Amino acid sequence: MRKPLLIEIGVEELPAIPFLKEFPNIKPKWNAILEANELKTEFQFFYTPRRLVLWHKEFLTKQPNHFEEFFGAPEESAFVNGEPTPAAIGFAKKCGIGVDELQRAQRDGKTVLYYKKDIEGKESKDLIEDMLNDFLRSLNFGKSMRWGTFSESFIRPIRWVTVMLGEEALQMEVFGVKSNSFTYPHRSLTSNKFTFSTPENYFEELKRGFIVLSQDERREKILSQMDAMEAINDVTIERDAELLNEVVAITEHPTVLMGSFDELFLRLPPEVIITSMKENQRYFPVYENGTLASHFVVVSNAVSNDYILIIKGNEKVLHARLSDALFFYDNDIRKGLRTEGLKSIVYIEGLGSLYDKTRREERIGAYLANANKKEFLAQRDDLDEEKLSALLARTLTLAKADLLSEMVGEFPELQGIIGYYYALEAKEDALMALGIKEQYLPNSEESALPSTLFSAIVALSNKIDSLMALFSIGKIPTGTKDPFALRRAVNGIIKIALKYNLNFNIRLVFSELSVLYAPFDILQLEGFFIERLYQLFDDVNPSIITAVIEGGERDIVKIVQKIELLKAVVKEESFKEVFSTFKRVANIVKNVNTDAELAIHEVLLQEDAEKALYEAYTKVTAKEYSNFNDQLRALFTLKPAIDNFFEKVMVNVEDQKLKQNRLNIIASIYKSFKSVADIKEISI
Repeated sequence: MRKPLLIEIGVEELPAIPFLKEFPNIKPKWNAILEANELKTEFQFFYTPRRLVLWHKEFLTKQPNHFEEFFGAPEESAFVNGEPTPAAIGFAKKCGIGVDELQRAQRDGKTVLYYKKDIEGKESKDLIEDMLNDFLRSLNFGKSMRWGTFSESFIRPIRWVTVMLGEEALQMEVFGVKSNSFTYPHRSLTSNKFTFSTPENYFEELKRGFIVLSQDERREKILSQMDAMEAINDVTIERDAELLNEVVAITEHPTVLMGSFDELFLRLPPEVIITSMKENQRYFPVYENGTLASHFVVVSNAVSNDYILIIKGNEKVLHARLSDALFFYDNDIRKGLRTEGLKSIVYIEGLGSLYDKTRREERIGAYLANANKKEFLAQRDDLDEEKLSALLARTLTLAKADLLSEMVGEFPELQGIIGYYYALEAKEDALMALGIKEQYLPNSEESALPSTLFSAIVALSNKIDSLMALFSIGKIPTGTKDPFALRRAVNGIIKIALKYNLNFNIRLVFSELSVLYAPFDILQLEGFFIERLYQLFDDVNPSIITAVIEGGERDIVKIVQKIELLKAVVKEESFKEVFSTFKRVANIVKNVNTDAELAIHEVLLQEDAEKALYEAYTKVTAKEYSNFNDQLRALFTLKPAIDNFFEKVMVNVEDQKLKQNRLNIIASIYKSFKSVADIKEISI
């Protein structure tokens, strides 16, 4: 039998952000509890800032009946001369029956003692209390709080609980709160509770109480009101997904309103205005003809016939914030970008000041520009090498200057962006200003990359210094802990190098720049860097990445090119045959030092098969290839000659010179393959 089940957990106002982080786990966790109690049924989960609701249109009123099977000792050892042995007596006791009630069954070809116990399912109303308490304990919102004398903790104090199965209000205690059949309407109406007699009555009363219970309905209501507002006012409202999620979570009766602010504030950088709106007030920015307008959209949670006072109150709050921002902005402009104060700000203990960091970044930037000189100089026809290098050095010198500004003190998330505007105000070169703005990119998985090579070098300088500096003082990520986001820094370096096709050999770069830091294990840093490749290419057979790395490649762009090539090649039907041949090549020369000179003396070539192989190998390796694909395909053409060599030529002969010559032929082929990848490492 099935009946509707309604569960409402009433709470004090939920904080949106921690709740939304746990939100994706809520339904799976309740599902798991339903399964564990054999009561799995379809349900919906609703939330508002004051209530969490589980709604089953059809819920099992009782667990299904089931049975347990018990298998005992073989019959021949359980009974002797018709009398039960301790094995039979013990098994009967375990099953809770008499010896004469024991049954027999076939198992593994033997007749054994057997008992089947029918178990009647429990009434679900006797299980829900424990299920609900377990469910609430399973939710993890980060920080939680206790209230009263109750020992359990939750994201916010629980104030009422309703559990209704069909038309029966179940009596239970959930997190110290006794259940009742009442709830509350919208705060704007009254603080008095109202009762209901059925789940259907509950939903009706909520609507009358101006509660939009479904988060999806609230979202649609907000978006449709925004659509109408855009059409009426000929504007565009920015639909920030995260902000929208947050607003949905903090409203029970959303109403979209538009307010305005003084146009004089438009003199501020748009990012400052937008940050003030979003971060501090949860307002949505408004645009006219693609430009930020002196309006904002706020989603009110109030129930009112006149929203004018609400609009004016929000306008007053935003005016105060923007007034402060404009004051900071004008003060900073008067002071200009200065770096002297960076000397008194400690970067990280053991790594000097922020000023010291900028000096290291200058040297890193110069190194990277020189390593990619042709591309670097091609950026600006109006600047020669000396002027462009000087511009890069000045950019890196001033890159952190905005950290001293009042504006970044107020809006720390805008560091770099504020420096960009201050550089433009100071009539600095636009390329330099953009480099300051984009120095921290990419700063997330979805983040954009620097938009110019100049900015890319600025960003790389910052990331490389952070990486090497922290490794030099032993601040190395362990496990999941990465307080300085060094894994993200590596991901950023890889993405930038690929976008701009940079010369970036990680072993060479780290080795040559290591003079800027206290001595540390460069190979450990290299290993940390390579580890990120496996994470970035999680859709690639890991052995392919290993093959490329074991082949000795350390240039980022070339590593990725080789990975992509092998990813495709391994899928080809013919690869298995080629692979088996070259696996044999690798095994034969596993004790040969391929880093040593592999001299091949033609006068020692005796067999036709070895002469043919040497000739084919010489032709393949004499050519220059424009890409790794052509090079690898050419090496694959050696397969017939190699197979013929293995069939007709004995390598391990007594003549040591002849043996070594033949080993050197095979080792040279293996070495040529390693210049693309160490094929033997691939698992297929």
